Amino acid sequence: MIRSCEWYGMRAVEFSKGDYTALLVPETGANLVRLAHTRLGVEAVRTPSRTQIEEFRRRPHLFGLPILFPPNRIADGRFGFDGREYRFPITKAAENNYHHGILKSQPFVVSKAVETDREVLIETRYYSNAASDAIFRDFPHAFKCKIVYRLTAEGLEQEVMFGNKSDRPMPVGVGFHTPLNIPFAGGDASDYRMRVAVGEEFELNDRNLPTGRLLPLNERYAALRAPEGLQVTECDALEAGFSVREIDVDGKPYRGAVVENRRTGVRLFYEVDEQTLYWTIWNDGGHAPYCCPEPQSWATDAPHLPDRERWGFRAVEPGGKWSIRYRLYVRDGAEKA
Repeated sequence: MIRSCEWYGMRAVEFSKGDYTALLVPETGANLVRLAHTRLGVEAVRTPSRTQIEEFRRRPHLFGLPILFPPNRIADGRFGFDGREYRFPITKAAENNYHHGILKSQPFVVSKAVETDREVLIETRYYSNAASDAIFRDFPHAFKCKIVYRLTAEGLEQEVMFGNKSDRPMPVGVGFHTPLNIPFAGGDASDYRMRVAVGEEFELNDRNLPTGRLLPLNERYAALRAPEGLQVTECDALEAGFSVREIDVDGKPYRGAVVENRRTGVRLFYEVDEQTLYWTIWNDGGHAPYCCPEPQSWATDAPHLPDRERWGFRAVEPGGKWSIRYRLYVRDGAEKA
């Protein structure tokens, strides 16, 4: 099923397949603000209520699947590449940093909507050029961003693609500030544990920027890799950065985050591909009913890190393309990942 609808004064696309239903708001960063598994009663991501719509407009990164381009923070709002200085507005005055990217509030258009027996495919696009002041002023490249959602009976697959339409190499770094509902299907926070494919912790300075030093996981963060997992809501605050290293889930290597209701066995999976090299994990102080395992293709402030290519800093050549993929799906206690 695919249908266009009005959602709190905005145009949206609702679509479903199997036990899954989703809601996409193209005009606000092509944000998928709802993903539900109706049979298991799972509301996977934080969806704005009627009273939260103004907050959603101001801070879309706190809901759904908001794209961060570039991800997380840029020190002093500037970096150099290919003989050019890129400058962004300071959005965290206390840190003198720019954060959370330039696409999360931009209007995308739905360029394709197709349903087959197997899947629903919704394709959205954004074009930046010299006439797009909101983007081009800070990021002077003509480019195309395409976000494709594929929904099947197995869950959601998301692909993000950038095409460089300019005549110079274009830096590309992507992340998602995904707030997963916890609890997502009954019970309370103590019923849920999160596991994440983290490797080492990035030491952060007082501006929440990596120092370049990698630390072994402390006892608390080591629980993210352990079979028992870590309680990440109704707990102490959590805001940290990590490298990526696979964990074992159901007897096989797994690259992503998984949250389990240990009382019912229902699990929510957020799977990332090899392009993801860094995680930020944030729980908004610890007492909000969500936690964000934020996959990033480059580390926070990668343009300023030593050996920045190691931590995901990359450029797309003129006429070139780059893409990254994610999966979000639910399994009951009897199903494997």
